[in-house]
Amino acid sequence: MNGQAFLKVAGMSVGYGPTTVLDNLDLDIAKGEFVALLGSSGCGKTTLLRTIAGFAKPFSGRIEVAGRNVTELPPDKRGMALVFQSYALWPHMTVAQNIGYGLKLQKHSRETINSRVAEMQELLGLSGLGNRKPGQLSGGQRQRVALGRALAIDPEILLLDEPLSNLDARIRLTVRHEIRVLQKRLGITAVHVTHDREEAMVMADRIVIMNAGRIEQQGPPEEVYNKPASPFVAAFMGAENLLPMQVRVQGDLIELAEGEYNQTSITSRSGRPLSTGPVELRFRAEAARLARVQDVAMQGTGHLELRGQIASVSYPGGHWRHAVRLGDREILVDADAPYNQGETVKVQIPADSLFIFNTSTNTAKIT
Repeated sequence: MNGQAFLKVAGMSVGYGPTTVLDNLDLDIAKGEFVALLGSSGCGKTTLLRTIAGFAKPFSGRIEVAGRNVTELPPDKRGMALVFQSYALWPHMTVAQNIGYGLKLQKHSRETINSRVAEMQELLGLSGLGNRKPGQLSGGQRQRVALGRALAIDPEILLLDEPLSNLDARIRLTVRHEIRVLQKRLGITAVHVTHDREEAMVMADRIVIMNAGRIEQQGPPEEVYNKPASPFVAAFMGAENLLPMQVRVQGDLIELAEGEYNQTSITSRSGRPLSTGPVELRFRAEAARLARVQDVAMQGTGHLELRGQIASVSYPGGHWRHAVRLGDREILVDADAPYNQGETVKVQIPADSLFIFNTSTNTAKIT
């Protein structure tokens, strides 16, 4: 991140009872930045968000907003607004009353509240729905009401706790675009918790991938996707195919040793901090090319070619997905047309789609 941090989390440790969830975590977020906290259930992303919001108290560390220490302040004094996963709308209140609830707590005048509520309804496409109750709204409309309630108080920071997870897939695509456009338009700083990789990729300026209470990697979506820093990040970002191999590092080249399903191949080290020895090699199903044995080899240098048999074929939509058996394991490869079950095929993976990591943490890395 460039520039001075607007939201700063420094040396923060948080837990529940004897269990530590976040341990000495640091995170800086710039003003106007949209940051997605991405990770699987239990990784600590929601705990981090709730601690920033003031609903969980850290063992140690501090939280700053624009240089102001807010660690000990209650949630309503931090200049933040949180949109919950469940929306947490008052069922007995109308849309207008829900949106204006925070303003009422802040003791604004009726005229100010009515004006601000009308502005939020117009901004979020809720005009004409002000007298309805939440039970009379669709899921997407309820999400907009929750967002309007958060934005009505004009927060410095908007916190989003998986607000799209209760929407069906079609509406989710629309609403996530609306939130992103709105965030850019208002220039508000946003922190969004999600377990959905695609959601984080299309919404965030920066993705922070969390694993077991720590930050595994952070960066722009394209960087995290194309240059995963660890096997965990590679797998979480879709490179779920895993092959164990042996490599020999010679300067800027990596020799992938011959195995029962591949010939020896040479690829570029490309700055990877690798050393000679055992590795795990990962790649995405859509990055590989499926070919028949007699087909012409892939053009270019540094790619890996495997040979196996089609174990099964399925159609998830838009492409055919093949399970290819390599010895005692299977990998998944996508193709535009189906291959026959039992057919012997070649799997060709371009050099820039190979993610390679040493499997022994005790091996000294060549840098």
